[in-house]
Amino acid sequence: MHYHTPATFEDAVKIAADCGGVTRFLAGGTDVLVQMRAGAVIPNDLIDLKHVPGVRDITRTPEGGWRIGIAVSGAELGAHDALCRDWPGVVEGMELVGSTQVQGRATLVGNLCNGSPAADSVPGLVAAGATVTVTGVNGSREVPVAEIPAGPGRTVLQPGEVISAISLPARGVNGGDAYQRFIPRTEMDIAVVGCAVNLRLDGDTISEARVALGAVAPTVITVQAAADAIIGTTLDDVALDALADAARAAANPISDKRGTAEFRTHVSGVLAQRVARLAYTRAKGAEK
Repeated sequence: MHYHTPATFEDAVKIAADCGGVTRFLAGGTDVLVQMRAGAVIPNDLIDLKHVPGVRDITRTPEGGWRIGIAVSGAELGAHDALCRDWPGVVEGMELVGSTQVQGRATLVGNLCNGSPAADSVPGLVAAGATVTVTGVNGSREVPVAEIPAGPGRTVLQPGEVISAISLPARGVNGGDAYQRFIPRTEMDIAVVGCAVNLRLDGDTISEARVALGAVAPTVITVQAAADAIIGTTLDDVALDALADAARAAANPISDKRGTAEFRTHVSGVLAQRVARLAYTRAKGAEK
């Protein structure tokens, strides 16, 4: 196996393009190293991205949003007060990934590129309208996070392409987001259902909303009907019931040892209501 430490993303993708065998990029390593030790993946070339300048940075953009480096750990996200104030749902999703030790290494990009439908950090990014910068030999392009997953264990990234940054839009005023999941145990388990809601208020009325569900389809899904159910409302009981109905209608889960399809469908509605209430409360400024 060849180990590479490129100084730029352009060098990294050139190395990948020139390699003829199995290639893996390394940022946090909480997925890749486990797969290697288990013998599931034996790369011919391991390309360590941690030596690229800026990969550990969290910076405010000129538009008021955030740019997050691909090697920023979950622990570092949680310690960044300003980011937590703007996008608590994004941060709390990532903080549910693994143990305290894993949090010191695990990254948003790694969780996204692992391709799990149950990834805890992805629904919050999707609901936030986050984008990623994808770098390849032909240059870079911006892609919505929602378009990256292609199915269990798969992404739309082409061979040799790498995500070089995550961007979150400006939070703006009167906005709030949240993420919650249901798991069989209290910690370090895979989501049976995950839900993220991002919304904005005009007075007490919801003027914008995005709802994302995880672990109920081959990829994290955006549920426009669920967002439409609460836009123009004050999140009263009628709106919450319509939200739950839309979430359940959109769910298309499997049955496995962690839960039946029927149970997952039911929980989708319950979680959507809980998370929407929390996001609404945060948008009102009552809780961050």
